[in-house]
Amino acid sequence: MNPTLSSSPPGTVASVVGKYRWTICSLVFFATTINYLDRAVISLLKPTLEKVFDWNAGDYANIEIAFKLAYSIGMVGVGRIIDKLGTKLGYALSTVLWSLSAMGHALVSSTLGFGIARSFLGITEAGNFPAAIKTTAEWFPQ
Repeated sequence: MNPTLSSSPPGTVASVVGKYRWTICSLVFFATTINYLDRAVISLLKPTLEKVFDWNAGDYANIEIAFKLAYSIGMVGVGRIIDKLGTKLGYALSTVLWSLSAMGHALVSSTLGFGIARSFLGITEAGNFPAAIKTTAEWFPQ
C-alpha cells in the first residue's frame, strides 16, 4: 500500500502539507469570491452611478465592454505568465494588481476614466483562474 498524505505519521513533510492544503484551498476560494464580487458590484451600483455621473445606457455598456474585452485579452496570455512566475508569485502579483485596479475606481469621475479603470481590473483579474487551477493541481495532486 502506498503511503498517502492522510496516512503519513505526524511531523513528516507529508503531514505538514496535509495541514496547509485546506488553508490554501480556503485562500483560493476567498480570492475567487472577491474576484467575482469585484466583477459584479458595478451592476449593483449601476442606478446610483448613472445618477451621480450622469451616464446613459450606452456609457454603461461601453464601460462593461471595456472590462470584458480586457478580461478576454488577459486570459489569452496570463496563464503563461503564471507558469513562468510560479503560483506563489504569480497569484500574489495578480491579486495585488487587481486590488489596486479596484481601488483605482475611486480616483476617476468620467465615463472614460471608469472604462480605463475597468480595463485594468479586467486584465488583472484574468490571472485568478489560471493561478487558482494551477494552485489546486499543485496542492491536491491525484
